[in-house]
Amino acid sequence: MYVVTSPLSDADLKTVGDALQGALVDLVDLSLVAKQVHWNVVGPRFRSVHLQLDEVVDTARLHSDTVAERASTLGVSPDGRSATVARSSGIAAAPDGWVKDVDAVQTLVDALGAVITRMRERVDGTGEADPVSQDIFIGITADLEKHHWMFQAENG
Repeated sequence: MYVVTSPLSDADLKTVGDALQGALVDLVDLSLVAKQVHWNVVGPRFRSVHLQLDEVVDTARLHSDTVAERASTLGVSPDGRSATVARSSGIAAAPDGWVKDVDAVQTLVDALGAVITRMRERVDGTGEADPVSQDIFIGITADLEKHHWMFQAENG
């Protein structure tokens, strides 16, 4: 069997592998939460919030693929299975049923805030171990912070 090896030391690979796996879980769950709210949002701002939610889904899916491929590149098997995501995510569960537009926006503000906090920890924790992965986390954080700002402005 072919095994991908990493140029990183075992200690650095553990640090970076854990950070990449955590990011993958958070991004997969963020896409699921945003899509669940997208399907159930109601209210006078339905259309704008509905479309904005799809932008978050697209961003999360794009970055989850980047993170998983970075893990694979370093010889770390990414795990995006539903059981792993449910067990490991730092995001609160999406609300059941219909979600008023104001509540939908707050759900995303909270979810994005949780992921951003954890992403910033990954930025701090991977700088010496692997600046390449750190750069990925920096880019993801910037994109998520932009979505966070836009959702906060919705309820401003």
